[in-house]
Amino acid sequence: MSIEIKESDISIDFFRASGPGGQHRNTTDSGVRIRHIPTGIVVQATESRSQHRNREIALQRLSAALHRRTLKKRPRIATKATKSSVEKRLVTKRVTALKKKLRHTPDE
Repeated sequence: MSIEIKESDISIDFFRASGPGGQHRNTTDSGVRIRHIPTGIVVQATESRSQHRNREIALQRLSAALHRRTLKKRPRIATKATKSSVEKRLVTKRVTALKKKLRHTPDE
């Protein structure tokens, strides 16, 4: 699953991660956001207090996203609803219609 990612194809931004972690997390720009310019895919990682670890995680996520993009989608095979499911649906529709009909006052 290793896809080659060129340094020229990505832009890396660092930002201050929010959430739990106290002063260490609030004072360092440990969050990493990577944008793959040709595809427009954006991934980010803020799990760790380490910027280097977050960069590795974000690169792994980008690689996985690019891999998913290369996979072919299997064509959907249309199926027919079973007779019993169709009948069940129609029965519930009839019951609902009766309920709604009883809400109205009869015309005199």
